[in-house]
Amino acid sequence: MYEYSGNLHCHSQYSDGMGSHNAIARAALKADLDFVIVTDHNVYVDGMDGYRFLGDRRILLLTGEEIHDQGRIPQKNHMLVFEARKELATLAGEPQRLIDAAADAGALTFLAHPIDPPAPSADEPDLSWVSWDITDYTGIEVWNYLSGFKAIIPTTFKKYLFALFPHLGVLGPLPESLALWDRLTAGGRKVVGIGNADAHELPAHLGPFPITLFKYEDVFRAVNTHILSEEPFNGSLEHDRDVLFKSLRSGHAFIGYDRPAPTRGFRFSAAGETQAGIMGDSLMLGDGITLQIKLPRPADIRLLRNGSLESAWEQSEAAHLTVREPGVYRCEAFIPFLGASRTWILSNPIYITA
Repeated sequence: MYEYSGNLHCHSQYSDGMGSHNAIARAALKADLDFVIVTDHNVYVDGMDGYRFLGDRRILLLTGEEIHDQGRIPQKNHMLVFEARKELATLAGEPQRLIDAAADAGALTFLAHPIDPPAPSADEPDLSWVSWDITDYTGIEVWNYLSGFKAIIPTTFKKYLFALFPHLGVLGPLPESLALWDRLTAGGRKVVGIGNADAHELPAHLGPFPITLFKYEDVFRAVNTHILSEEPFNGSLEHDRDVLFKSLRSGHAFIGYDRPAPTRGFRFSAAGETQAGIMGDSLMLGDGITLQIKLPRPADIRLLRNGSLESAWEQSEAAHLTVREPGVYRCEAFIPFLGASRTWILSNPIYITA
């Protein structure tokens, strides 16, 4: 399998970010990413897709969109749309129509930061998803790096502390987001989970001194989505975007918090007597399915079934378990970093049916 890591949620100067598309690509290249998707608010910026280069390295830059109803007060229901290749923001007020129109265009749809608490110290409102009478979206943003800060900045002091040194405050995704994901998949429905920076690179002042918060390169070194594909990128724009979105649509992906340690090389797979699969796949239970977990370095591992703990291993680099019950199985890995246990890896589920 070929593995590529990237970020699927960031903003440029076309909406509320500071950087150009080229600046974002340079930052992502410096952070050792393979792809980055710019998702400006309610504007599809055409003509930017392609490879950017830095020395002998290249990065695939694509354009999506983060769509929400700007007329709604309070603001809710942000959706990431990939590969529509046209403007769909006019449908923002009707989420199901937006999902359907995106599907008709061959696009993928993800609920952005579906759990997004208020942060009074930063004058930030609750931006959670609330319209749950919807179907057929591709997945949800399980871990939004920027939204995670809203839950840990009760004071102005902590707002600046964690904005300047984000790695001090980040322990993992919001527990409510994980619980939501488990509820959505418990019945066997495929809901692809992704993790992103939601990068803006924001200007601010610390007293009289101008500073920049959440620099693109810094946040691109943190929470990313890694995809797995049987086919490699070959440098062709159309070929490589097809590889990326085919993997993403299938759930052949995991979320990695790459700041404490690189997560490249993680694998979560399943095998039975006559079948095998990876994250995002469905297998028939038969006489039992053996789940295998491989990490790039030792960590604490948790295997969950329908959101409940199935088994756990301490400081292991690999683990396996033969399961004999149908269910939605996913795994988590944790490592110590700066004196605290941090969520390091979140797999997408493997779906085992009776």
